[in-house]
Amino acid sequence: MSTYVITGAGSGIGAEIARRLRESGHDLVAIVRSERRAAELTGPGVRTVVADLERPETIADALAPLAEETFAGLVHSAGIAELGTVAETVEVVWSRTLTVNVVAVAEVTRVLLPALRRGRADVVLLNSGAGLRTNAGWTAYAASKHALKALADGLREEEPALRVTSVYPGRTATAMQRGVREQEGGEFEPERYSDPATVAGVVVSTLTLPGDSRIDDVTVRSRG
Repeated sequence: MSTYVITGAGSGIGAEIARRLRESGHDLVAIVRSERRAAELTGPGVRTVVADLERPETIADALAPLAEETFAGLVHSAGIAELGTVAETVEVVWSRTLTVNVVAVAEVTRVLLPALRRGRADVVLLNSGAGLRTNAGWTAYAASKHALKALADGLREEEPALRVTSVYPGRTATAMQRGVREQEGGEFEPERYSDPATVAGVVVSTLTLPGDSRIDDVTVRSRG
């Protein structure tokens, strides 16, 4: 079967995507942030590579050996969300948010492009509803997700051999969403949100779409 590279495979939507791909018999390369996380995820059919997305200058060396391989797809599921108004958001939050959510995504993609081109691969970027509109208190996060959309759109134009898809989930019942609700001062109500497995199913369906078609953008919203 094919091999897919994924970030954010340790929790939430990324973990569900990884599970579904493994259940379908595919091999995975999980890009993880620490040796501890690598030990947790490494297993049959799953290799790990440690790369710190908060330090994109280190990514090229960490991922260089992978550029010699051939991959069927790359899924960018890792991301961070720190809320606050423009008046409240200090430089370090802007820098960290843009670095993890955009710069690291671009660098991982750049380094792996030779392997992705060989596989005529799919590249899926987990975006957010914040990548389509901006609400008060979400400006830094939304700015990163708008930039992520631009990255996907540009990559699609520049690399016609690849299929590039942006997925825009709404609120999803993940640990990240729990943290968001804490920042908002509200309750975490998973029954009102999309199940991570549902969003993962949408992602995997784009990865397994027949070769005659492509999905550029897809929005997933809860019915709650």
